[in-house]
Parts: sequence; C-alpha cells; structure tokens
Amino acid sequence: MDRIADFLAMGGYAGFVWPAFAVTFIVVIALAVSSRRALKRAEARLAALEAVRPARRRRAAQPKDAA
Repeated sequence: MDRIADFLAMGGYAGFVWPAFAVTFIVVIALAVSSRRALKRAEARLAALEAVRPARRRRAAQPKDAA
C-alpha cells in the first residue's frame, strides 16, 4: 500500500503533476468534442450544398489512344 501512496505522492510533486494531468485530459476531451462538432457541421453543410447543386453527369469513357 505504501508503494501506491508513494506513486500518488509523486515524490512530493503531486500538487503539480496531477493538476497537469487533469488539465491535459480536459483539453484533449474538449478538442475531441470540438472536432466532432466541426465534422458534423461540415457534413451537414456538404449535404446541403450537394442537395442544391444538380448532379454532374460523367462523360462516356473513351480510350486515351482514340484519335
């Protein structure tokens, strides 16, 4: 049990280490949430743009050597 307590105490620097881990964790989670929201907005915007614009027709495939 002393090993765990020593680890959690971080050699007396626990007051600096654990808040740093907490802040980093919060920032990473916020970044992930923000990225997910931005992706959903971009997908919705793309869907709206594709709905407004008529579909493009593809040209018939022609061999490159045909002259």
